Amino acid sequence: MSTIDKVLTKSTPTKNINGHNTHSVEDIQIPVPWGIISGKWWGPLDQQPIVALHGWQDNAGTFDKLIPLLPSNVAILAIDLPGHGLSSHLPIGQFYYIFWDGLINLRRVVKHYKWNKVKLLGHSLGGAISFLYAASFPDEVEFMISLDIASPSVKDITKSPDIISDNIDKFLKYESLQSGGIPSYNYNEVLEIVEDAYKGSITKEGAIILMKRGLRPAGEPERYYFSRDPRLKVSALGMISLDLVLAYASRIKCAYLNIRAVPGMKFDNPESYEKVLDKIKLGAKRFEYHKVEGTHHVHLNNPERIAPIINNFIST
Repeated sequence: MSTIDKVLTKSTPTKNINGHNTHSVEDIQIPVPWGIISGKWWGPLDQQPIVALHGWQDNAGTFDKLIPLLPSNVAILAIDLPGHGLSSHLPIGQFYYIFWDGLINLRRVVKHYKWNKVKLLGHSLGGAISFLYAASFPDEVEFMISLDIASPSVKDITKSPDIISDNIDKFLKYESLQSGGIPSYNYNEVLEIVEDAYKGSITKEGAIILMKRGLRPAGEPERYYFSRDPRLKVSALGMISLDLVLAYASRIKCAYLNIRAVPGMKFDNPESYEKVLDKIKLGAKRFEYHKVEGTHHVHLNNPERIAPIINNFIST
């Protein structure tokens, strides 16, 4: 680890969970021009980690149940993307273009640690960012693992103007919120809101895990704010056409693993998922595609269903 990273907590002692020796964990901070990117470094500190990227409005805690089922001698750095979890929000006035911002900020992390090649694990938004990175820097990625997404969501570009104009007005509304205008909740209300928002994709246990990094105390006792930036609700999720996505997919050269949850995430153009994989398969050093039963957050709800697939992939 770099000496300018701030270690927030000491390593947790190694425990045994379901026959698996878990990683020790360090909370870290990576400096960026507007603040910090927070992260959880699992496993050996003297080893270059797999970089794990969470989904939209989630945080690094999304991997808390999966990582203990992976080899304890493998280091993993799960980060909170800007505006998520414990990471700094973008400056006032800055719109979140989460796919493209994510690509730039992943590059910031790589440059910070001076890594020459990286290994990537991404869920949803994190998988889309990993896709863009592997295509943008094809000779600098050893492997990538994508959970329940193949690429940035393919959109009908004819709908983009209406979507963007609506998002602009909503963004300005959220930007004007001061701390006094942001609602606070008691803990049980938080869990109800989170479970309802995810529409069955996560369990109550999953909500509790995500809220470990997803809340900050309000001024009143036993009241909380969501720690994520409310502007994320109107972030540009990526108005990307299929031809552009396929152009990126054709550049991926690394070993590639995709795990699709069934029923998993619903896409505007579900047929594009297979088209993107077919294109990646042509250039990837190695290609694996698996389907498992579960929701979009199967890695959080039922990590035992995907851990053996990942373990086999990273061990070979």
